[in-house]
Amino acid sequence: MKQLFKKTSATRTIHLGLIGLMFVTALAVIAEAEMYRGYETPPYEVVRADGNVELREYQPHLLAEVTVRGNRSSAISTGFRTLANYIFGGNAEDQKVSMTAPVAQTPGADGTWKINFMMPSEYTLETLPEAENPAIRFTEAPKERQLVIAFPGRGTDRNLTKHAEKLRAHAASEGLQIAGAPRYYFYDDPFTLPWNRRNEVAFLVQ
Repeated sequence: MKQLFKKTSATRTIHLGLIGLMFVTALAVIAEAEMYRGYETPPYEVVRADGNVELREYQPHLLAEVTVRGNRSSAISTGFRTLANYIFGGNAEDQKVSMTAPVAQTPGADGTWKINFMMPSEYTLETLPEAENPAIRFTEAPKERQLVIAFPGRGTDRNLTKHAEKLRAHAASEGLQIAGAPRYYFYDDPFTLPWNRRNEVAFLVQ
């Protein structure tokens, strides 16, 4: 009886330990979903996934944004430098703001591009340092659903166009109504090796 009791107690301890480990692992996955290599990312939940395509529901979050003219590659470089100057202390309070991911790029009208990235969740519109550059504006991204496809490699025009077409085909096959221009998300700096990069193309889902 004593041996049986010992075995039962040991089994119970193992089970509790496994449950605890699963719980901790689940929390780690949840935390990782809002971070990318140490950078905070916009909060979202994956509604459903099919390979590298995800239907995501994004929660409201703050954006710093600029509008830039030029071709796509030069526009994102110019836009990022402007926003980076703000978070590196180029603001009315000389205050550094943590970098987040990804840097987003969306085509606008008349050859313009909107470049933005999220402001850390610790801030509100009232507590963000005031921008010295009048080109920078702060907005709140609404709660919305997006259809997103991820891919490694370089975020070239060819790759972005190819994956945008894949998203359109996927949306049509799933009966999803997408709207607006494609959004491009770049998660890594230019020095990251291509096969370690994370790029995404997204469409708003109506």
